[in-house]
Amino acid sequence: MSGPIVDWTKGIEAIVYQTCNGCGARQYFRRSFCAACGSPDLAENRASGAGTVYATSLVCRAATPETRAHVPYNIVLVDADEGFRMMAHGDNDLAIGDKVAARFTQFAGRLVPYFAKAK
Repeated sequence: MSGPIVDWTKGIEAIVYQTCNGCGARQYFRRSFCAACGSPDLAENRASGAGTVYATSLVCRAATPETRAHVPYNIVLVDADEGFRMMAHGDNDLAIGDKVAARFTQFAGRLVPYFAKAK
């Protein structure tokens, strides 16, 4: 029996999403059920890291002492090419509609996805 695919939340450089085997919906935030239809029949997949910026917000005031060294930093919503939306960190010059690619970096002592303009 295989377990869940390990991703950045466990320190591995990967973005994982779920696909519902019942209705085909895709979701980023792991759940034990499909948010669209309620089915418990979900498959986990590894994302490519490619997407498009949906929204961006430059943070200029640290929320915690640990994040003070990173100010200013950008929080972005990215529509992944696989069909789900996720929140992550990104380059400060990203704009809505930019094509992006994920990499991973340390932020306040934790591994996080980080988006930059795709080449």
